[in-house]
Amino acid sequence: MNITHDEIRAVVAETLAKQSQLQRDEIDAVVMRAIVTILTSFGIEEEDRKELRADFQHLRRWRKSVEQAQSYTFKAVITVIATGLVGAIWLGIKVVLGR
Repeated sequence: MNITHDEIRAVVAETLAKQSQLQRDEIDAVVMRAIVTILTSFGIEEEDRKELRADFQHLRRWRKSVEQAQSYTFKAVITVIATGLVGAIWLGIKVVLGR
């Protein structure tokens, strides 16, 4: 039986690909078990995934709204300061020109 060099390469490549896939599957299983264990230690059962996801979505919306409010507050403070400075300069000019 004559096996060519290319056939050997193909068999080796296929074997390595299967072995790599098996390792990925094992790693995925270990990671999944670790995540389930951690969540269970926090009192979150596997059946509570939908509620946990909804909680995280709510927290994200809340965080973004707080960030947006902080941005608007900062802009309002800068506007008030700038308006006050411009008003003070205007009053100063009126006083100097009024003499």
